[in-house]
Amino acid sequence: MKVSKLTAIDPFLIPFERIIHRRFEEMQKREKDITNGMLLSDFANGYLYFGLHNMANSWIIREWAPYATSIYITGEFSNWKPQQKYKLQNTGNGIWEGVFVNSLLSHLDLYKLYIEWDGGSGERIPSYAQRVIFDDNTHIAAAQVWNPESKYRFKNKSPELIKNPLIYEVHIGMSSAEPKISTYNEFRQNVLPRIKQLGYNVIQLMAIQEHPYYGSFGYQVSNFFAPSSRFGSPDDLKQLIDAAHGEGIAVIIDIVHSHSVKNENEGLSRFDGTEYQYFHKGERGHHPVWDSRCFDYAKNEVIHFLLSNCKYWLEEYRFDGFRFDGVTSMIYTHHGLGVDFGDYRLYFDGNQDEDALTYLYLANKLIHYLNPKAITIAEDVSGMPGMAISQQFGGIGFNFRMSMGVADFWSKTISEKRDEDWIAGDMFFRMSDKRAEENTISYAECHDQAMVGDKTIMFRLSDKEMYSSMSVLTPSLIIDRGIALHKMIRLITIALAGGGYLNFMGNEFGHPEWIDFPREGNNFSYHYARRQWQLADDKLLKYQYLRNFDENMIKLVKTHNIFSKQPKQIVCNNGDHVIIFERNELIFAFNFHPTQSYTDYGFEAGKGKYKIILDSDSENFYGFQRNDDNIIHSTKRENGIDMLKLYLPSRTAMVLAKCK
Repeated sequence: MKVSKLTAIDPFLIPFERIIHRRFEEMQKREKDITNGMLLSDFANGYLYFGLHNMANSWIIREWAPYATSIYITGEFSNWKPQQKYKLQNTGNGIWEGVFVNSLLSHLDLYKLYIEWDGGSGERIPSYAQRVIFDDNTHIAAAQVWNPESKYRFKNKSPELIKNPLIYEVHIGMSSAEPKISTYNEFRQNVLPRIKQLGYNVIQLMAIQEHPYYGSFGYQVSNFFAPSSRFGSPDDLKQLIDAAHGEGIAVIIDIVHSHSVKNENEGLSRFDGTEYQYFHKGERGHHPVWDSRCFDYAKNEVIHFLLSNCKYWLEEYRFDGFRFDGVTSMIYTHHGLGVDFGDYRLYFDGNQDEDALTYLYLANKLIHYLNPKAITIAEDVSGMPGMAISQQFGGIGFNFRMSMGVADFWSKTISEKRDEDWIAGDMFFRMSDKRAEENTISYAECHDQAMVGDKTIMFRLSDKEMYSSMSVLTPSLIIDRGIALHKMIRLITIALAGGGYLNFMGNEFGHPEWIDFPREGNNFSYHYARRQWQLADDKLLKYQYLRNFDENMIKLVKTHNIFSKQPKQIVCNNGDHVIIFERNELIFAFNFHPTQSYTDYGFEAGKGKYKIILDSDSENFYGFQRNDDNIIHSTKRENGIDMLKLYLPSRTAMVLAKCK
């Protein structure tokens, strides 16, 4: 029985075995109910049936709107007014269908639906619309026909299975150095080569699903099947993904199935006049913090819509997987707000949305059936047991869970503690704290820490000195400290990660300042909604050294496949601020002491000779080169123990490999 496998993996789950068993049975029962004998992948074909499709000699449009009394397609052809000859027919079960002559619509034409219901009416964007644009002046949205004469043909195969994702998190719109909204094509031409050079093997695209408010970072989705038109055409996005595949880089989408924007004219809210078509009734249907709508996963039609969305992005755009946003909010009726999840009982206390857990189970089953190489990542801060466990062992089936506590740990440590109060044991524990059976994605910082109101690691370490002392000609103890700790923090985070690592674009070189999208409060400026790549390219600035270190760090992790084995602690000395551990035959040595360097610091190591292969203190990384990296370090037998002795300069990290 799968549940017994899950409790065998994690004995803390034994008291809750009956609940887990019932949960798993309900998931399997739900799958049988919704598929009714068909394959789950066939059930998820909603995007092929609903929405607008061009047939041999006609257009056909279908929509699910059970409480509508009339539906019309509108456009220039109808002066944007509902007309009887453009009315859809009710075919039963809440499904409406209209068949119209081929001349009604052409490529790039705009259209909408006009829906009437008891007591009201309104314009709506079709729920399965695959192209939506916003008028620059009025900001009013409309669906757009995307039916080019020739379909985009992918040239490159998707990468082979990536067991250990090294993720470069990106936002297309703010990926240009210019203060503007960048495009898929510009990203492909200008940023993709940088990612390739750095060595990351996965790109995570944010803000792809269409959203009315640019400043939402893409997390207030209105049109789930439409790639954001701000960045270019659907074919432009396909070409970007294709180009990444050509470089051996996988591309995953930051997908939002945890909630939906509350906008009615652009989104799904009150689509057919009711507030509960896609969402929960009453208060439960409104997120108390995000001011958005919460899906009702108990409805088969909602499951159908969301599973079809997963299949659509995999099949139509050849994405290689998903990072599911807001999983914690999905799976608890309290959305995880104000709960610290320090007790296993909080995972089984009746505040769980079992239907949401079922949806995530089904989504993972579908995704991995369609693409066994697909990567799925859960953004779950609660640490729900089984979330990142294979379904064959009774888990939900995600490949990875985001290790969100790591970034919070660094933010608090840097901002609340003096350097001399950093505790080695805390650092080692926080970086490696995960269930042994789980794979996690660790990160020192992501886009969250870069947002206005927060600070990136480099900005938090250096603050205003970044404006005056990042020139290689300007000495600064504050910048020296910031650069040294920036390198160490990132290295220990990735070196102790549980299977994968993530970096937000530009943070690898210590991008200054914050992210602030154009809004009324900043006079709608794009100044802070961009990435200043020229800073890392400028040989007169110190940013280049952080970029160089990141490239070498990523190369080391890939070359030596460090995630293939778990880290083994050797030294964790709080008084000395020294952390030393072994991982896949590499020795990682950190001295976090702000002033004290150690000569002949001895520790037990496997017998042999060692050479430094990465040194944060190297001149190539704006260090002081206090070690000669060409020296061969040999173990010596002392009291029956093979000991390695190293010089550990203050605020440095080094990685050593055994000589062959």
